[in-house]
Amino acid sequence: MSKPSPEVYERGRGMDAHNKVMREVRAKNDESHDPREPTRVWLDEDNTPDGVYDSLTIILNTGGCRWARAGGCTMCGYVAESVEGGTVPHEDLMTQVEHCLDHEREHADEPAGQVKIYTSGSFLDEREVPAETREAIAETFADRDRMVVESLPDFVDRERIADFTDRGIETDIAVGLETATDRVRHDCINKYFDFSDFEAAAAEARTVGAGVKAYLLMKPPFLSEQEAIGDMKSSVRRCGAVDGVHTVSMNPTNVQRYTMVEELYHAEGYRPPWLWSVAEVLESTADEEAIVVSDPVGAGSDRGPHNCGECDDRVQRAIKDFDLRQDPAVFEQVSCECERTWAAVVERERGYAMPLAR
Repeated sequence: MSKPSPEVYERGRGMDAHNKVMREVRAKNDESHDPREPTRVWLDEDNTPDGVYDSLTIILNTGGCRWARAGGCTMCGYVAESVEGGTVPHEDLMTQVEHCLDHEREHADEPAGQVKIYTSGSFLDEREVPAETREAIAETFADRDRMVVESLPDFVDRERIADFTDRGIETDIAVGLETATDRVRHDCINKYFDFSDFEAAAAEARTVGAGVKAYLLMKPPFLSEQEAIGDMKSSVRRCGAVDGVHTVSMNPTNVQRYTMVEELYHAEGYRPPWLWSVAEVLESTADEEAIVVSDPVGAGSDRGPHNCGECDDRVQRAIKDFDLRQDPAVFEQVSCECERTWAAVVERERGYAMPLAR
């Protein structure tokens, strides 16, 4: 990956102490990656405003998120998978796209109606994905129904989005907002922008007919289980009230390598959220007009959102079922004795004594 450095446009943003620690942690990584191979690609289903779609999800391997190279978010280790040098040529990025299309042709009977493209940074940042590449990708997928691309609010620009909307593709901008609470975003996550910047990005997207998916983070470091649940409930509702935001995706924190969260985890100062907490938020916000979904990465593992180990698969299936049906009744079908332990944690855990249970 590119060596972390504050000598970029992000200087003065975020918390200096967080950025210093994150640069030190990220500097431990010495892995290298092929610029012609995508980071990941898979096929799945997603609930959209137009119904459930088969989705081709692509994570392009770029030079990495520029904010992460300055230090960046306390929980995000994706920059560790980025290409050395900070940039990837147009030809290599298009080779990655072709590999993803080969994967789709091999594993699907027909092309997916929706394509989601992430870079673990900002697809609309032209330092990560040049304008030439963005236009070529838009042309490649012009026959698809829906497109989702990822970006920080800074880079949400109507002319860049228009590469897709002008071709008649229903386009959504996925923004890693993480929380609607500015203090939590700044102090716990070390993300520099405010909720008002997210609102402005949504307004910019609307000018060319694009929608917005808000990505939230369930239980960043330094929050108790109870605080994390409360923050997610209020954040889902605040996001759903923003014009143009039709989907809220709540991502429970998983312990990624080369992050501050991993340092805390090894020091027994952090536990990923309980799956019961995820279910609680989804159930209590099911009446929102926005689609509310969650895809717990690493569910059931010690480094991912988990319960006791006995019920994890059942609760995870209920969450997936909820994502597609938006029916909170699915959670009435799962139960486990560990719910009592979870309830005690929610009631008694405090910020100065975390985690109360592993």
